[in-house]
Amino acid sequence: MNTRQLALFTTLLSFILLPACAQKGHKEALAEFPPVITEPAKYNVLTPQEKRVILDKGTEMAFSGAYHNSKEKGTYICRQCNQPLFRSDDKFNSGTGWPSFDDFIPGAVKEVSDADGQRTEIVCANCGGHLGHVFYGEGFTPRQTRHCVNSASLDFVPQHAAGAKPDTEVLPLSEYIKGKGYEQYEQATFAGGCFWCTEASFELLQGAVDVISGYSGGKEEYPTYEQVGYGQTEHAEAVAIFYDPQVISFETLLRAFFIAHDPTQLNRQGPDVGKQYRSAIFYHNEAQKSSAEAYIKQLEQSGKLAGPIVTELAPYTEFWVAEGYHQDYYPNHPESPYIQRVSRPKVEKVKKEFSDILKPSQKQ
Repeated sequence: MNTRQLALFTTLLSFILLPACAQKGHKEALAEFPPVITEPAKYNVLTPQEKRVILDKGTEMAFSGAYHNSKEKGTYICRQCNQPLFRSDDKFNSGTGWPSFDDFIPGAVKEVSDADGQRTEIVCANCGGHLGHVFYGEGFTPRQTRHCVNSASLDFVPQHAAGAKPDTEVLPLSEYIKGKGYEQYEQATFAGGCFWCTEASFELLQGAVDVISGYSGGKEEYPTYEQVGYGQTEHAEAVAIFYDPQVISFETLLRAFFIAHDPTQLNRQGPDVGKQYRSAIFYHNEAQKSSAEAYIKQLEQSGKLAGPIVTELAPYTEFWVAEGYHQDYYPNHPESPYIQRVSRPKVEKVKKEFSDILKPSQKQ
């Protein structure tokens, strides 16, 4: 292999090995959900009844399905490919004899015109398997929507028992910071793509006492990295920042946040694609909300950005601390191709912009 061929091989290999934050651990490690199947040849084996419904667009008899009256907490997934489709929180009793949901997991269900020209069919967005039909304006729930689904099209993954902690490193923030004395500080919570990049950017700044990687913005408890990464929750990869307001202001943190990522990219940041990588500010009080609104307006009027700001502004609800190996990932893995190619340019940009307030350890 000559020098030119070796250089080309090295370049190609670096892209192959470049793990976007989106490239998660092996799917086999996902304990609660089976892996989503994307190759038709590997779809789950179906019974004759399931084939009649899923492949031939049939309808099971009312009140005959396994889930029409189920009230168990959990997630309904596609019987054919394991794609998460509906949450039990969105299920209601319509009295029609089929499982009914007034919402679905974002991006999981597609609507298509039914062959009879009168109804709207719903199918799994991943495999195209027939689920049932959707109806609007019936008045069952405030959403005025009923996804009428065949039980034969579904499997069910139960939620862990209420109050029980699953076998995971993920912790609620309150438990993680217990005894650390953080009550004296204020908290900011931001989501700006891969949390490896965001955490490292804020760790540069004086007054940022602790920056913690985790998950926020969703309803699911104890979300894992795999679940968030595969879009099986409503959470975003986020950071919780405990800061000393006597040293650094929330407004300065806002400036750093909008420099550390691109707020004009909807549901993505560079190679990381999906709502879990959305731009978001989870405000803790009205003062933070007002400051964020004012800064976003100022930034939009400045004309410095390539497009409109799509940053979500939502009240803070809960923060789940990510698995231990994600904390301080940037300094602990400087050799990672993702860190070198994706994270470092963002961190260096923040470092240059805030050179006057860098922590002493970050000034080299």
